[in-house]
Amino acid sequence: MTNELKVLFYLKKNQSRKNGLCPVMGRIHVGKTMAQFSLKIDADVKLWDAKAGRLKGKSLFAIEVNKQIEKVNLLIYSRYNEALRLGRNFSAFDLKVLVQGIANAQESLRSYMETIIERFSARVGKDRAIATLTGFKYAHSLLAEFIQAKYKLGDISFKALNYSFIEEYVHYLRVTRKLAVSTTANVVGRMREVISDAIDEGIIGKDPFFSYELEAPEVKHRNISREDLEKIMAAEFTSETTAIVRDLFVFSTFCGLAYIDVKNLTYDNIVRQEDGSYWIMTHRQKTGNASNIRLMDIPLSLIEKYRNRDSNQNTDSNASGKVFPVPEYQNTLNHLKKIDKQCGLGRNLSYHQSRHTFASLITLSEGVPIETVSKMLGHQSIKTTQTYAEVSTDKILKDIMVLSEKINGKYVLIN
Repeated sequence: MTNELKVLFYLKKNQSRKNGLCPVMGRIHVGKTMAQFSLKIDADVKLWDAKAGRLKGKSLFAIEVNKQIEKVNLLIYSRYNEALRLGRNFSAFDLKVLVQGIANAQESLRSYMETIIERFSARVGKDRAIATLTGFKYAHSLLAEFIQAKYKLGDISFKALNYSFIEEYVHYLRVTRKLAVSTTANVVGRMREVISDAIDEGIIGKDPFFSYELEAPEVKHRNISREDLEKIMAAEFTSETTAIVRDLFVFSTFCGLAYIDVKNLTYDNIVRQEDGSYWIMTHRQKTGNASNIRLMDIPLSLIEKYRNRDSNQNTDSNASGKVFPVPEYQNTLNHLKKIDKQCGLGRNLSYHQSRHTFASLITLSEGVPIETVSKMLGHQSIKTTQTYAEVSTDKILKDIMVLSEKINGKYVLIN
């Protein structure tokens, strides 16, 4: 492997201090390139294990030094693996600069959050979405406002973070900035992600969020009813673009793909299996998670409809291999409002409601396990899928009837 990473920690014995301690150095090898750097900590040469690159023993001094070394080692490998995932060409010197740049800023919250945002920016368009990046930047700007307003500072040390800091920040967002519960939860959630990364990289040892429970926003289920879906599917539209948007909405309702993932969908993502079934095999732009969905008849018919349409027209989607001619997002929303009005739904229809409807009406209400639905939606956590789930009265009735049949005669009440 040309970019194989090797990391070595050693003592610079020719610079021994008066107290007998020597500076701890690091050496990074990436392929044929090499770079050295100082960890800015000292160690006792008598306790040094050259093979392990650590101090021997369980003294407090040895434990603390080894902890600092391990933190740097973890940081190096984390940045190395990230660069590999992004397909970057890099040398040992590049890795050293990246690690030292993070180390210089890692003791304060805002600076570290800026580093996280820079890392995230590099992955936008690959396995991260621009909307999520925008959310991080918004959260960073609010955090900067709060630190300046509360402490008259430009930044705050990780060591100063505690339970009270979080409570005061939430109060600032809710009372001073008058943000909604859901917006506050999103903003604080971004900060929480940053702190979790800092903990994972060994920058801070304890979680200031430990035992803190943020007020949860009321979950509003955004799926549409079967009756509303049937109205949308049966409607006829004079505008070609409105008809296209309706087809896209129906497609997502029966496969669960988000708007951006439908826009990115190509024929290469449509895979035929040995049993003759067709699957969408892609990765969500928002999270990078795999999303593998077996296609049912309705989405398959829509794919064929636009394949035939493109073969008869010189369209952009045909030239790029895209499955659908997807309008820009704002234009899509405008046409969804026209659909809402023409069908008399009164639901303020949004594209994301198709994804919720797939989860609730099309899958969960028909008995598909939530674990399967979560995988198809490409969710990172089943908790996210649970917020999509709304169980209909019909589903409850069916489940109770099945349960009644299963337990019939198993239990006897003796008077």
